[in-house]
Amino acid sequence: MQPIQLFELASKQAEWLATRQSVVAGNIANANTPGFKAKDVTPFQSVLETTSARMAATHPGHFTETEMASRVITTKPTEEIGVQESGNTVGLADELMKEGQVKRDFELNAGLVKAFHRMMLMTVRR
Repeated sequence: MQPIQLFELASKQAEWLATRQSVVAGNIANANTPGFKAKDVTPFQSVLETTSARMAATHPGHFTETEMASRVITTKPTEEIGVQESGNTVGLADELMKEGQVKRDFELNAGLVKAFHRMMLMTVRR
């Protein structure tokens, strides 16, 4: 029997979400700082593509194995906001949308882990 990698993968996503939460909070905190450049983290999809969590590909459409890469914080101005007169590139509307997305993703992650944990406990009890 092969070990189940779901908990490791969920842990990596929770860690990534915590990092993104911190970066978005920093952007919001510096919304009025002249010259501040908005930051974001590498999308989790690219982290997933380069993760050490091995997934068994039992079907050609399944994920393939890849290596772990570090999350890189990148800076880029948004196209809608651009650079303000103060040189700041933070758009509060964008940052608040990111904040909501992080919250939803974390709730989904926690819900999936909880459901999978219950399922595992039910199979062990039988």
